[in-house]
Amino acid sequence: MFNDIGPMELLTIIVIAVLVFGPDKLPKVIQDVTRTIRKIREFSESAKQDIRSELGPEFKDFDFEDLNPKTFLRKQLGSDELGLQEIRNGFDLKKEMAEITDAVNGHDTGSSAASSDSAQASSGGRVDMTKKPEESEKDDRPPFDFDAT
Repeated sequence: MFNDIGPMELLTIIVIAVLVFGPDKLPKVIQDVTRTIRKIREFSESAKQDIRSELGPEFKDFDFEDLNPKTFLRKQLGSDELGLQEIRNGFDLKKEMAEITDAVNGHDTGSSAASSDSAQASSGGRVDMTKKPEESEKDDRPPFDFDAT
């Protein structure tokens, strides 16, 4: 239950408990706390059994730990039924980045594959993301309207 509490933390908790409750009341407080924890565990187990019995026999192997989102995702994505391993293996980051760079710079995507391959070959497989696109001679922006603001 308290797997991450070290010896110094445990000693600190004991000292604080002795100071707050006193040495004469401390055993009674410990008994009350353990009795409360035991009742909470019994209530939890009985609630789990009630839920299992209400769900029926098709959910007899239902595990309540699956309700934790992390556990559920780990269990579902851990098996390779979805083909995620194939997707990961088929993803080429350099090619994707070259296509995105060409799209941002306004180059034709059809010729981007050939140009990106030649650009990668000439630059050692690296794409220069700092290169700015050439300015077009025609100004495509509408004129600024001072009356509109």
